[in-house]
Amino acid sequence: MQKKALLFTLIAFAVAGLISCGGKSIKNGTYTSSIQGMNDAIEVSVTIANKKIADVRVTKNSETPGIGSPLMDANGTVLTAGGMAPTELIPAEIVKHQSVNVDVVTGATITSAAIKAAVSNCLKEAKANPADWNAKPEAAAAPANASADVVVVGGGGAGLAAAIAAGQQNKSVIIVEKNGEVGGDTLVCGAIYNTPDEALQKKATMGDAVKRTIEAALAEAPKSGEHAALQAQVRSQWNAYKASGRTDLFDSKEWFALQTWNGGDKVGNLNLVKVLCYNAYDGLNWIDDLGMSFSDVISQGAGSLWQRTHTSTMKMGTGFISTYVENIAKMNNITVMVETTGKSLVKDGDRVTGVVCVDRNGNQFTLSAKDGVILATGGFAANGAMVQKYNTSGKWQDLSKVATTNRFSCSQGDGIEMAVAAGASLTDMEQLQLLYLGNLKDGQLTKYPPRDVNGTDQIIFINKEGKRFTNEGGRRDNICLAVFAQPDKVFYMLESGDGDKYKDIKDPSWRSADGFTFDYLESNGYIYTGNTLEELTGKLGMNAATLQATIDTFNASVDSGRDEFGRTLYSTKLTKGPWVATPRQACVHHTMGGVTIDTSGHVIGTNGKVIPGLYAAGEITGGIHGANRLGGNAVVDTVVFGKLAGDTVVADAR
Repeated sequence: MQKKALLFTLIAFAVAGLISCGGKSIKNGTYTSSIQGMNDAIEVSVTIANKKIADVRVTKNSETPGIGSPLMDANGTVLTAGGMAPTELIPAEIVKHQSVNVDVVTGATITSAAIKAAVSNCLKEAKANPADWNAKPEAAAAPANASADVVVVGGGGAGLAAAIAAGQQNKSVIIVEKNGEVGGDTLVCGAIYNTPDEALQKKATMGDAVKRTIEAALAEAPKSGEHAALQAQVRSQWNAYKASGRTDLFDSKEWFALQTWNGGDKVGNLNLVKVLCYNAYDGLNWIDDLGMSFSDVISQGAGSLWQRTHTSTMKMGTGFISTYVENIAKMNNITVMVETTGKSLVKDGDRVTGVVCVDRNGNQFTLSAKDGVILATGGFAANGAMVQKYNTSGKWQDLSKVATTNRFSCSQGDGIEMAVAAGASLTDMEQLQLLYLGNLKDGQLTKYPPRDVNGTDQIIFINKEGKRFTNEGGRRDNICLAVFAQPDKVFYMLESGDGDKYKDIKDPSWRSADGFTFDYLESNGYIYTGNTLEELTGKLGMNAATLQATIDTFNASVDSGRDEFGRTLYSTKLTKGPWVATPRQACVHHTMGGVTIDTSGHVIGTNGKVIPGLYAAGEITGGIHGANRLGGNAVVDTVVFGKLAGDTVVADAR
């Protein structure tokens, strides 16, 4: 009777789908769990069949494209040539190894951990013992030494541009990226690119206040013969413009260069500034030919000082990175190695000949570079200790507790340290930039309405008292210093329902640049809205009469063209709701200092000579932006100097 009872019990368990084997018990079926990720809840579905994890899918997420969720092209096709996102890779690895104890994706650890936790929850719901599904998969074999014509360290915007430029000239290239996917901080940038563009700027009208900006720059006493010569070129162009009777926006590559150099307090190397600005339009055409898409409306990006900003049609920096990755996927002479960190440079005498790397498991190997190594590892804005070490200019307070807009897995200054160990000199390391666009929760450039980045002409900044306190179209450093002087070091970007850039963010189809709905932003405190000023100020704890007086004064400035804070760009009075207030803070954003380079991208040693075989591009370099980088010039830097470094390596090898 006991044997029959046991048999019936086993049959009952089998019918119910509950299977026991080797200490494992699990119930067939499909289960779901939701865990908080980096941006929002991540929903995971797990299917159990035949004693195994048959399928794992991320069914809902709001993770950042190219970091937590897949990088896609403009048509929504997933791109994997630059690495796989955790929402794709982690589920596949769990099914492959029948274990939740798989490696996280470097640079997306929070997303990876959330997916793994959700799968564990599903296993518990299936009556499994999670410990039975926690075996550590066997580590992959150590990479072998390899060689290529060019090794690029860093797979952000500058590194990818350099690799493609060299690859287009039939050079073999290996890209080394420490994260699980390429993109770097370019992936989370504001997606704006500055360059004079006559066709688009003809659509912009030039007001008197904007004209005074040029007159003031031309009236300055020159600091050098080079400065005087550049002023003379711009003066000649400006005089010709005035004589023509034109009313559209004046611009030229020389005015772009003069304004960039002036905006950096004349600290930058003017020759490097000219390379940046004189090649910006060609760089725009180059990435356009690669497949990049920009809006056909010119704007003035935050801190850019002029209406020459081009904005990607895709979210944040995904347009730039997806364009590069799509091209790399078509080029069989470029290899991407993710989860791989460059540790030191190999030298043969004075010449750099390769890079010592380690994989995620600590295995060391060497990549030899026949023609040269390009460093494109970014700056050090996410390395708090390094920021504070070089915070010696006297401009900024203690920055040790100030948040950063940068990805923590990027911008650690490791490439700078590699270069110094190989004999490189440094330039302008004390020049640190803050940006006033960080959200209050983690400092990231996320979760904001569209005009906050490229609609300077249609918004104002107010403090907690409802008062303006700065020139919204001014330099980034001046705005950030003004923010630090406000109550709680916080301010609001205020938008109204006016202007040609107004978008109804209450429209269910509207999404922020990083993919969030109006309801999400409002319910989580990223924005505050009101159909009337009284409704808005009630939510902000602000005096409605004070804010109305602020708006009335500003609207009068729109009529007169004269502003108490020196603002020059106006297009819209603020008159009607819905009103939107976006709280922001000043955060460490960009490091203008770095490795010394010449105008061809060669790295210069402490002896003042070129280090043979070593090149650098992007934020790792110093000397370009001076004491203040203009908004929209960082991406120009990655494109112009990234391509230049790739071209120079090829030219030097001939």
